Amino acid sequence: MQNKQQDDIKKVLTIAGTDCSGGAGIQADIKTIIMHRAYAMSVITAMTAQNTMGVRAIQEAEPHFVASQLEAVFEDIPPDAVKIGMTFNSQIIMTIALNLRRFGAKNIVLDPVMVAESGGKLMQDEAESALVKYLLPLADMVTPNLHEAGKLTGRVIQTEEDMAWAAEKISELTPGAVLIKGGHLAGDNACDLLYCQGQSFWFKSPRIANPNSHGTGCTMSSAIACHLAAGAPPAKAVYKAKQYLLRALKANLDLGQGRGPLNHYV
Repeated sequence: MQNKQQDDIKKVLTIAGTDCSGGAGIQADIKTIIMHRAYAMSVITAMTAQNTMGVRAIQEAEPHFVASQLEAVFEDIPPDAVKIGMTFNSQIIMTIALNLRRFGAKNIVLDPVMVAESGGKLMQDEAESALVKYLLPLADMVTPNLHEAGKLTGRVIQTEEDMAWAAEKISELTPGAVLIKGGHLAGDNACDLLYCQGQSFWFKSPRIANPNSHGTGCTMSSAIACHLAAGAPPAKAVYKAKQYLLRALKANLDLGQGRGPLNHYV
């Protein structure tokens, strides 16, 4: 029975930066993965000194150390899904891509983290083209927010029509599904758009009046990775991940003096 239980545990790897205040990044990813009853592993790309009010400093990992972490994970406990968050620079991006190809990683969810919720820059400008060139072609799903979708397409994304256009445009850069997260869209509803194999799926829910949304993108992409690891198709993975995110927002955790974190324990 014990071996059967161990075989059933899904392993999910997060490749991202840290958040010492615990609301986003690796810390949010691990909390989310654990709450989905999966086994969490992590590869750290950068360490950030940040809290609910902003990012104070960033110390990136050396590419060879990122490679060593990836080797250590894949050679021992191959993951059933991989979530990629903060990558910071082009050297780290190329290192990640090389090793994911090398080890045949599956169920890759790419969250193209560029700017923190508080406004701090989490990716160097030169890395944006590397992300498009090396990581988008590997992704089974890419999950940009409106700002990130604008960066990837070169156009400001402000409406549902813009989201639909951006989803199709980004789909030309990746073989995977595209999820445009519309949390910052104006209006009473929180709208997300999944574009998958030429079909569009809208996920709409009433906007929750909670300003504490630090780490929502990290949480959403990690939850999606967990459901893909368990065998869910893309649309079901997004739906179930969004339900988890809504519960975490509705819990109304209020920590810190700025834009606070979610309550992952829901």
